[in-house]
Amino acid sequence: MKRWCSLILMITLALTGCSGGEGNNGAQPEEDSTETAIDGPEVLVTNLASPWSIQKDGETLYVSERSGTIVQWKNEHMERQKVQLEKKLSSKAEAGLLGFVLDPDFSKNHQAFAYYTYEENGKPSNRIITLQQVDDTWREKEILIDKIPSGDYHHGGRLKIGPDGKLFATTGDAREPMIAQDLDSLGGKLLRLNLDGTIPDDNPFENSYIFSYGHRNPQGLAWDETGQLFESEHGESAHDELNAILPGKNYGWPEIEGSEAQSNMEAPMIHSGNDTWAPSGIAYSDGKLFVAALRGEALKRYDIKSGEMTDLVTDSGRIRDVLVDGGFLYFIRNNTDGRGKADRNDDKLYRLPLAKSH
Repeated sequence: MKRWCSLILMITLALTGCSGGEGNNGAQPEEDSTETAIDGPEVLVTNLASPWSIQKDGETLYVSERSGTIVQWKNEHMERQKVQLEKKLSSKAEAGLLGFVLDPDFSKNHQAFAYYTYEENGKPSNRIITLQQVDDTWREKEILIDKIPSGDYHHGGRLKIGPDGKLFATTGDAREPMIAQDLDSLGGKLLRLNLDGTIPDDNPFENSYIFSYGHRNPQGLAWDETGQLFESEHGESAHDELNAILPGKNYGWPEIEGSEAQSNMEAPMIHSGNDTWAPSGIAYSDGKLFVAALRGEALKRYDIKSGEMTDLVTDSGRIRDVLVDGGFLYFIRNNTDGRGKADRNDDKLYRLPLAKSH
């Protein structure tokens, strides 16, 4: 049974502001004079069921669960809320209720966006929808994009609202690698859409949701202060990636991966080489990317300037998503998805304070 290390975790982070297939095991950052010692992660919520996305509205936290529920944590009280969808959730591996993001005006309109996998005539597909919260129930309100390619694996599924006010979505290659290179397919892409589901006029390809392509199974999205978009992605056999995304660019899958190069294709900022991270959700703060790692079983920090990747939290099991907000870093572990070793009270939502370096 995996347990949190009893050692004090040392984290170096100059925090001047916050914005809203895996490897290392148990490594701790080396201590030096610039580090501030802080306590380990605080458990906020237990008994989550295959959690996937974290969102925060004021002091209230929401976590989507693949089985088709949303957990609300408010005033130190957990409530599991129903989600009423028009289609039955798929039981395929990695499928279910995945991406979940609150509308920018959620406090007024109680609307959110979700990404889920369903099956029709035995064939899985993904769709992006709006959800309306009424009391303790969320109801599918409107379909924004439907029939996103799906298969046994590689559904993508992350939703984020960018600094430009647009909704971004990651889609997987559905285990059909060549669709990632096909601009007529929505599989293996990053998509960008208006909040009403229409195509933005300034998208890189005319009359298309596609923002970038050549992705295998993209899992995380985050932006820095300048509006630069970053993405995390599962490689085929190790060679997991962190990418700096530019509109209209081709990120190579399945033609290249890792350190391979080809004209008119973009190389990753960093990849895992022969190790496997299985990076999932990511968050950004002050020049650092925080990366949730599934098979890597760690919460990682990538320094964009130095190119250094560090394990911040280990012995935590599979980490699915991470959120930076209000001087804290929130993350969920995902040991109940059939691939981890679940403890009695898994899965859990954690909160970790961020400390300024001296």
